[in-house]
Amino acid sequence: MLWKDRNKKKAGQGAAYDKTGKKPVIRASICTGEKVAGFRDERTGQIEELMLITGEKDLAEFLELYEVAKEEIETVW
Repeated sequence: MLWKDRNKKKAGQGAAYDKTGKKPVIRASICTGEKVAGFRDERTGQIEELMLITGEKDLAEFLELYEVAKEEIETVW
C-alpha cells in the first residue's frame, strides 16, 4: 500500500523509519500541483514516498512524525 494509515503513524511507526543515507524531499507535480513527502536515497536517487501533502497541516505532521526540520526539505519536480 502506498499510503499508510495515519493512525498507525501516530502510534509511533513513522518515527521508527530508518533515515540513514536518506534526505527528506517533497516531490511536487508541475501539472497537478500534487505534493508527496518522503525520503530520497542519496546513493541511488530513488525516492520513497511516505505521505501525501495537501496543506500546511500535513507538512507539519510529516515534520513531527519523522523528526525533520523544515529547512532540511528539498522540493523536487
